[in-house]
Amino acid sequence: MTTSSGTRIASRKTPKQARSNQLVEAVLDAAVQVLMREGAQRFTTARVAERAGVSVGSLYQYFPNKAAILFRLQSDEWQRTGTLLRNILEDRATPPLARVRRLVHAFIRSECEEAAIRIALSDAAPLYRDAPEAIEAKAENAQIFRTFLREALPGVPDAPRELAGELVKTTLSEVGSRFSEIPRTDAEIADWSKALADMLCAYLERLAAPAAS
Repeated sequence: MTTSSGTRIASRKTPKQARSNQLVEAVLDAAVQVLMREGAQRFTTARVAERAGVSVGSLYQYFPNKAAILFRLQSDEWQRTGTLLRNILEDRATPPLARVRRLVHAFIRSECEEAAIRIALSDAAPLYRDAPEAIEAKAENAQIFRTFLREALPGVPDAPRELAGELVKTTLSEVGSRFSEIPRTDAEIADWSKALADMLCAYLERLAAPAAS
């Protein structure tokens, strides 16, 4: 796959043997270390290969350039986020608002734990912002929210329910991003998560109230 500028960012091939998988994992681990230490602007395939202890030629077997490595790291992050959303919001054994609380706490903690790599990847976002995978990941996460809110707010019309989904997603993303810009203690994470969950749950309860009356 290529970006609109023509730069190839898809992996060259998928590793099929254990040794190949180990090489790719070593490259990705090294890429995270280089990215966090050097930042996106000074991130190069040569630095990654050196850190991983492999030749640049071996790295190029799987990643044609630095954009491909960064894109893979970002794709893995999208997958983790999607899995987090799905595992929590699709758990129908748990009441909807309890799921919202679980999601807020898990998301904020995840943002804090991965803050350094996320900030570095955001600097590299122009390399793959318009990639089909980026659009697909956002659409998939949006669908998870839509499905959840149809269950949580069954009597609410489509327009306000769609607005609720956008507001919840945007609030989570913005608060998580800003809050995690500096190191946080467990107590701070718990306090902020509870306050944010209280706010979002109160909003959803208010939306559901007219439909229930």
